[in-house]
Amino acid sequence: MQRFARDDLFDLAHSLLTGGGLAPEKARVVADLLIRTDELGVTTHGISMVSYYLPELASGRMTSDGRHEVVTDRGATQVWDGNYLPGHWVMTHALDSAMARARDTGIAAIAIRRSHHIGCLSTLTRIAALQGQICYIATSDPSGQWVAPFGGVEPLLTPNPWAIGYPGGDHPVLIDTCASITTVSKVREHINSGTQFAHPWMLDAEGNATTDPNVVNANPKGSILPVGGMDHGHKGFAMSLMVEMLTQGLSGHGRVEAPDRWGANVFLQVMDPAAFAGAGAFEAQVDHLNAACRDSTPIPGRGPVRIPGDRAASAIAAAETQGIALPDEVLTRIRDCAKASGLAFPATLP
Repeated sequence: MQRFARDDLFDLAHSLLTGGGLAPEKARVVADLLIRTDELGVTTHGISMVSYYLPELASGRMTSDGRHEVVTDRGATQVWDGNYLPGHWVMTHALDSAMARARDTGIAAIAIRRSHHIGCLSTLTRIAALQGQICYIATSDPSGQWVAPFGGVEPLLTPNPWAIGYPGGDHPVLIDTCASITTVSKVREHINSGTQFAHPWMLDAEGNATTDPNVVNANPKGSILPVGGMDHGHKGFAMSLMVEMLTQGLSGHGRVEAPDRWGANVFLQVMDPAAFAGAGAFEAQVDHLNAACRDSTPIPGRGPVRIPGDRAASAIAAAETQGIALPDEVLTRIRDCAKASGLAFPATLP
């Protein structure tokens, strides 16, 4: 891991994105959220994503300018069409809208179709949680086929991540998971670094569990196993169906239309605790449970019990004082992008 100054990484991401054709203001939003993600320690979804976004911009499959369309608006619920605009930019506007409405009505939800990739969900839910609200986000890609339904061998579904963030004392609680055992980004990371998974999280085309990430590039193609693996994968499969229902069923667009480009369908819901039993009551319950979990006797040799979000808070604190840490796998790809664009790569911090 090498460490870099935040401003240097932001400037590089912004320059690469604008050089790739993205409108400057949209590039600013995307670059900022990518770097915030690296600050969380989620380097698979930080500046590393620029290397995947640039070809999308060059081909026109990521829309470089324009706005989303509000398809329906019933006050507490909306449907948006993202027009394949950068997902970070679309989600920033969606969060602003949902948070404002939740303050008035207590709860607000937006189903979004045809956005581009929206990045790390915890980066987004944290924005609302820092403002005292509860935020749930689920996303799927109706063009993607990476995960086989439980009992099958043919990849059909995407990892279908979902996350919830809410106020939790010193820092937000950030629960961020998906319906598959691992993510597409982690599969790419292992392929790029030439490493196997530590556990049999993949499925080959014959239905055998394997640690080899390269099965997704085989012919016939393998897949990622759902949460629960070969034994309890029905649980991950059920979660996956739930996410696709929320993101595709409620937005009215999905696998029926058979899109052929990388995109994101999203379900976003924001709740204001003040509209329920009150912010004070909410904080008391959350803080009590968090403390009880942290005080739980840990498994010998495993360290203390953590609450989701503790690791992210530690990573943010380290980034503020020591710089943002990036692994070699990310640096190799982003250095190549900078070189191809004629940009200088930032110096490492001592």
